[in-house]
Amino acid sequence: MSEVKCVATRDSYGTALKELAAEGADNLVVLDADLSAATKTGIFKKEYPNRHINCGIAEANMVCVAAGLSTMGLVPFASSFAMFAAGRAFEQIRNSIGYPHLNVKIGATHAGISVGEDGASHQCCEDFALMRAIPGMVVICPADDVEAKQAVKAAYKYEGPVYLRFGRLAVPVFHDESYKFEIGKGEVVKEGTDVTIIANGLMVAEAIEAGKALEADGINAEIINIATIKPLDEELVVASAKKTGKVITVEEHSIIGGLGEAVCSCLSEKCPTPVKRIGVNDEFGHSGPAKDLLKQFGLSAENIVKVTKEFVK
Repeated sequence: MSEVKCVATRDSYGTALKELAAEGADNLVVLDADLSAATKTGIFKKEYPNRHINCGIAEANMVCVAAGLSTMGLVPFASSFAMFAAGRAFEQIRNSIGYPHLNVKIGATHAGISVGEDGASHQCCEDFALMRAIPGMVVICPADDVEAKQAVKAAYKYEGPVYLRFGRLAVPVFHDESYKFEIGKGEVVKEGTDVTIIANGLMVAEAIEAGKALEADGINAEIINIATIKPLDEELVVASAKKTGKVITVEEHSIIGGLGEAVCSCLSEKCPTPVKRIGVNDEFGHSGPAKDLLKQFGLSAENIVKVTKEFVK
């Protein structure tokens, strides 16, 4: 049996930018805050050095430069770690990109607890909440290499601001090349009848593993990948909730303001359903190996199985 290929979605980001340029995206420019080796925009820089701008460790200024470039007909991708892109530059994203609704894309890497040894100062688990709150901002968190590359290309084609979240940790590639990503559309990864598990980012692979274990215990879980947190695929969420009667959300983000709250808001208005949220429980992370931290914070297939069994009972 062949091994499952694992790729960090930050690598997918750099590769997709290079592919876009090669495919004729002549108005594409990439900005970085002195982190091109880590964000993988260096992949683009190597091939197109004249279209890559290192703005230095000045994320707020980088965002403003991106805003200006967009008014000249260019499509800038401003890149940094999620903590600095969404956190440090929030005011500039809100006022210089969101308010005038400019065509700027934010490529945020190294998000969530899986940043690992970099610790709490870099483990951004608040970015969904921050970016969802900006009117008109599209928020996307792809689950694997295939989806991440397609999400970057979809963001390029989309007219308006987009926040793209990528991870540091290599994750299993479960999509094949026939998969088609569409902004605002979720995906049923596995059909089920007993409970719905909605996940995004690296938690989708964990949800898939949990689904297999639950199946062995007689629980048929429906697994849904919601890469676009905003706009949320409310039609899919409601349809699945009606089918199974119980919903669990799983995200590498605080349970406050992220995927779980987006799903709860939707269901409370359109289809009141019992919901259990799995995420970071209103606390900061700390330094440690990424995989160990994910287990410690309950972001693992094992914990999804445990929570689901208790919830279904």
